[in-house]
Amino acid sequence: MKAIILAGGKGTRLGSKDVPKPMRLIGGKSLLEIQINILKKYDICDIVLITGYMSSYIENYFGDGSNLGVNISYFIEKEPLGTTGGIKAIEKQLREDFFVIYGDVIFDIDLDNLKKFHAEKNSECTLVLHPNDHPDDSDLVEIDSNNRIINFYPKYRNKNNYYRNLVNAAIYIFSPSILQYIESGKKSDFGKDIFPFIFDKLKMFGYITAEYIKDIGTPYRLQKVTEDYLSGKIERMNMINKRKAVFLDRDGVINVEKNIICRSDDFELLPLVVEAIKLINDTEYLVVVVTNQPGIAKNMCSIGELQIIHNKMEYLLGKMNAKIDAIYYCPHHPDIGFKEENRKYKIKCSCRKPEPGMILQAVKDFNIDLNSSFIIGDSYRDIECGKRIGLTTIGVKTGYGCMDNDCNPDHIFDNLLDAANFICNS
Repeated sequence: MKAIILAGGKGTRLGSKDVPKPMRLIGGKSLLEIQINILKKYDICDIVLITGYMSSYIENYFGDGSNLGVNISYFIEKEPLGTTGGIKAIEKQLREDFFVIYGDVIFDIDLDNLKKFHAEKNSECTLVLHPNDHPDDSDLVEIDSNNRIINFYPKYRNKNNYYRNLVNAAIYIFSPSILQYIESGKKSDFGKDIFPFIFDKLKMFGYITAEYIKDIGTPYRLQKVTEDYLSGKIERMNMINKRKAVFLDRDGVINVEKNIICRSDDFELLPLVVEAIKLINDTEYLVVVVTNQPGIAKNMCSIGELQIIHNKMEYLLGKMNAKIDAIYYCPHHPDIGFKEENRKYKIKCSCRKPEPGMILQAVKDFNIDLNSSFIIGDSYRDIECGKRIGLTTIGVKTGYGCMDNDCNPDHIFDNLLDAANFICNS
């Protein structure tokens, strides 16, 4: 599969006009060289660099790519054509599916798994998506339960609504069918001018990952990714490696316990929760919510209403630069006999805590090492769930306060922040 890297950026915000943005050094290597080495690791060796600003600087450095064990060709834009124009200009070379990667993004993700997802979905346009810590000023993407993209929301969207924290990560796999929607010689952008107008015309899917993907667009971000690169964090976060996780119950741990919450207006974050999740985000632990939501089975709340509640949770956290990597919920309840219950969900399942089904699904999705992971909860169900699969269990005194049944966590703290401090300093 061919890869196209959009390498025409000037890097004006980085404060240097002498070096094009993709050639900025990160730990002694240019960003572009790091990207090319990742592609080569996955046997993606046919690479096109679309350049513009200081194109000769890039071409003189890489040549035909033979020194790096790849084949590099170039298309030089005489004038900037956005993220789409250069690709349209080489469409005769694009007879099969191909990668597109923005030249200001450092990443280390399992590209084999991404290709597998693209093929299994029979996708014509696959976007890599991830939660980030600033969704309030990011373009967001909405997907359905099959990961099909069903809407796009620009950063200047209606802020009275709540949206899931899923951000376009600037790594794509396209089929040639997308090229018909790009106008030749016209400057345009995939995120603003193409995607929002074709998601109902092409089979577009979102590939969600918690692997490392960040842009270097500001001096602060460049400094941060350089630190992460030198520490090996970027490589360790590739999903081929086992990851550590902190599993969080929701009600009584993240938000104020109100029995069954059925409306987003009733969702209220507990004090110190934002600080706690931000603290975990700064480590290499994933933050994964696992929550029983029997209100669906009791027909007190719909799946759609629950999604809005979770959207609000992500929105409130994101406004303060905190994020959740994944949310799993169990909609079931085993007992029959509630008035107007939803019989579809009145079953004995393997996902309702203390059963470990939600956590085992997360292990599969993210390659999580249970022995290095924690669960934090406020009730017997949370703690027993963790014990059944070998997690270190932590109780908090918020919510039900671990006062129910025979609740004996390995550790107990006053609140989520104290628990997070314990984990991060262990």
